[in-house]
Amino acid sequence: MYPNLLVPLLAALALALAALVLVALRQPVSRRLAFRQVARRRTEAALVIGGSMLGTAIVIGALVVGDTLNFSVRQEAYRTLGPVDERVVAPPGPTGRAVAERLAPLADDPDTDGVLNARATQASAVSGAGDRKVAEPRVLAWQMDFDKAARFGAPGGDSGLGGPNPKPGEVVVNEPLARSLSVKAGDPVTLYLFGVPGTYRVERVVPEEGLAGVGLGGRMNRDVFLAPGTLDSAARAAGAEPRLVTFVSNRGGVESGEALTDQVTADIRQALGPLAGQTEIETPKQTVLRDAKQAGDSLGALFLMIGSFSIIAGALLLVNIFVMLGEERKSQMGMVRAVGMKRSRLVGSFTLEGATYALLSALPGVAIGVAVGWGVAVVAAQIFQGWSVGGSSIRIAFAVTPTSILNGLALGLLIAFAAILGTSVRISRFNIIAAIRDLPAMPGQGPRRRLLVVSSALAVLCAFVAVPAVARSQPDATYLMPALALAFATPALLGILPRHTVTTSVAGAVLAWTLLAPVVRPRIFDTPSMSVYVIQGALAAFSAVVLVSDNQRTLLRPVRRLLERPTEGGLAARLAVAYPLAKRFRTGATLVMYTLIVFVLVLLTEISGIIRAGVDGVVADATAGYSLRLDYNPQVAGDRLLSDLRGGPSAPEIATVTPLVNAAGRATDPGHRSSQPLDTAVVGVPDGAITGITFRERLPGLTNDDAVWQALASDPGYVVLDGFFGSTGGPAGDYYDPGDTLTLTDPRTGRSEEKVIAGVLSNGLVFYPGTGAGSTTYPVVLSEQATRELFGTQAQNASALVRTSPGTSPDALATRLQGEQLSSSLVATPIESDIRRQFDSSTAFFRLMQGFLALGLGVGIIGLGVVMVRAVRERRRTIGILRALGFRARTVQRSFLWESSFIAVEGIVLGSLLGVLTTWLMYADSAAFEGLEGGFPVEWTSICVLAASTFAASLLATIGPARRAAAIRPALAVRVTE
Repeated sequence: MYPNLLVPLLAALALALAALVLVALRQPVSRRLAFRQVARRRTEAALVIGGSMLGTAIVIGALVVGDTLNFSVRQEAYRTLGPVDERVVAPPGPTGRAVAERLAPLADDPDTDGVLNARATQASAVSGAGDRKVAEPRVLAWQMDFDKAARFGAPGGDSGLGGPNPKPGEVVVNEPLARSLSVKAGDPVTLYLFGVPGTYRVERVVPEEGLAGVGLGGRMNRDVFLAPGTLDSAARAAGAEPRLVTFVSNRGGVESGEALTDQVTADIRQALGPLAGQTEIETPKQTVLRDAKQAGDSLGALFLMIGSFSIIAGALLLVNIFVMLGEERKSQMGMVRAVGMKRSRLVGSFTLEGATYALLSALPGVAIGVAVGWGVAVVAAQIFQGWSVGGSSIRIAFAVTPTSILNGLALGLLIAFAAILGTSVRISRFNIIAAIRDLPAMPGQGPRRRLLVVSSALAVLCAFVAVPAVARSQPDATYLMPALALAFATPALLGILPRHTVTTSVAGAVLAWTLLAPVVRPRIFDTPSMSVYVIQGALAAFSAVVLVSDNQRTLLRPVRRLLERPTEGGLAARLAVAYPLAKRFRTGATLVMYTLIVFVLVLLTEISGIIRAGVDGVVADATAGYSLRLDYNPQVAGDRLLSDLRGGPSAPEIATVTPLVNAAGRATDPGHRSSQPLDTAVVGVPDGAITGITFRERLPGLTNDDAVWQALASDPGYVVLDGFFGSTGGPAGDYYDPGDTLTLTDPRTGRSEEKVIAGVLSNGLVFYPGTGAGSTTYPVVLSEQATRELFGTQAQNASALVRTSPGTSPDALATRLQGEQLSSSLVATPIESDIRRQFDSSTAFFRLMQGFLALGLGVGIIGLGVVMVRAVRERRRTIGILRALGFRARTVQRSFLWESSFIAVEGIVLGSLLGVLTTWLMYADSAAFEGLEGGFPVEWTSICVLAASTFAASLLATIGPARRAAAIRPALAVRVTE
């Protein structure tokens, strides 16, 4: 992922490594000090390497997820297109034959590798006999010359279809159709061609690749290839004609040929001349590859956003460790500074030590990151199956690119280097005499004048930038600029107010703004970008932890009596809180790690709960009383199918049938997110036939839902959309409103009309194609008359909505109707079952993200373990004195366990409260939750399980250091420092 970042990241990493090498060569004393410390502290070094390793693994895992999805969608090009770059679908009859003749000279064009003509029709198939019959209504029947098909495409390439033509009475089927019908070579199969059954023998089964998986826009095509003349004969017998399809292959391979698409498309239009207005000229390869990049980038960015919180936790772990190292080695650093070592060389020593840890963690981090990506791919494959329509989901195939590995490795190392360098500079600033005497650092006399001037200027600048950003609801700047203005104003405020007052006020103001910004500017979440969520979470966690850390004594007042008890337990409790209160920075850094991760885990848990609670409302909005959506072949069904539904064997179980007019169109994006035209499923609804389907937004003046449908029927210039029109990943957002316009085009004729959005549907799932016909196809709903006027003969009755009679099972009726109307290739989709299945998959996807984020929780727990290990070493002499004074080993062990419990509980509670509160505010004000009207549930069970498991893991990480502290021998601890 992100090949554009590869060169900058590698260049930055190369500069950083060169600087480290230069420091190591020019500062031999710093080098020896650094490497000696790494060798001496093996246990601590292993923990540091583990934390840094997880940070790198999370970055690489997120990028590998993006690679996997990108590759999986690209495989659609290999499976369903192969050498096909352009597809020209002509109307039946003389016009179609004229189109084929005009396109034949393109075979000699230097930009193309071939032209192939084929005939196709929608069909259905049955295999087996008696109770073991298996039917498949979604079949594409093809008639093409296998010799020409084998030579189609780049010289020496594999078109996916070759060998001899099937003989009369025989067919060649591809693997998806063979799996669906459970047939193999030699088995009989019954095909319904133009509604007429015929029995054929399967001559062979071919892999789904290239022309053997070709279709007219679906992700999975169940293809059957007939002997020459078979389809023509069946068409003549039925008084019909098949579609005439011409495939064009651009010069180059499956992906490289896409670069010539625009030029070849122009050549096709020129060759067709006046016939171009009667044909559909499609560029499926270009669309598939564009969707692949978009889907990969979107999902990769989502997991990178989730992983960002773990990456922040990993950076804080490094910062915390080096702050503790500085505290532990304060006397040593004071002495080396006293004998003449410059501050820059001390910084170099710490930086080299930290860089060594980061470099040692790099390769294990890469391996774990790839394994994490593989695990996500395995789980995601099952989830995407749940989102499939007719088996047409993306088929996930694991993939990893060197670009992602290098990007992840470079980014992980650069983050670690930056954290280490910044911390090294901070801990190198100390009073030499105080360090030698091991005295506590004294607070400064206030900010220096230069700092005061610079920070005040930055505060004014950020405040100036914040005003238009908030006014325009710019997502990132709305959060960042006010928070930065407050932070930069802190030095100036310290000159006039006490430190505690300033810290509490600034942290409280940043936290309040972070939580209330979605209320004040609810449109800040109307963006597919994930950065706004990272900024929001980081600001909430950091400001809340600063606020709590600066007011710990106030928060502990309710348990003062417990702490002041003159008992062994009271003594252990006082010891447990004494060090966290005294070492606020390290305590705060550990708290931030816990708070960040728990915050996001609770946020995902709550969003998942909102989805589950809202599913009944979504089903009610989406179905509006309709139970089934029917999709069928209009060329065969005609008006007969509707008559059969109203008067056939299943008529008593059907209360209402509402036919829909369908056409394939293209539209501009009313949200202006893309300049590319969007594929649309145009749906024409009969006047007054649709009732009960509601709108979340209506054009001013249309006071209720019925008024919108009436406006649609009376004015052909109106359309209605659903909230996901043009969605490219991430939250749906609110990019367009009633009154906005779009241009709707018939791709066959090129005729366009500007339409006004009359309403935005609460849920438009019933209008999406039910046959998996398009991967990124969005419905546009018009009146039936407007649809026929714009699209002419292309507009046909090809679907219907059905209300069932009371007591009828929609699932059972769907199965029965598909059997009764198999000749019409009818596909019946139970709407409620389909919606609930997709919601279950969405919930599973949230669980997948929670599992990915659990790695960050591991970083936090490791961080707590490292802090406690370092605390035992740092307090070795203190523990020895306490033991010499009569403290029992059990009291020491208990104090360490309670100290880690205090930090873990505080982080868990803080993260949980922030997660619930933030989700509630987003639910109340964000457009992403529109349509989910099931109320706001607090997922107590899930949150309690999360809290308990986190707390238990934290205790396990502390048991070892606590036992080591209890086992310290007083005499040795008092006499020596180590």
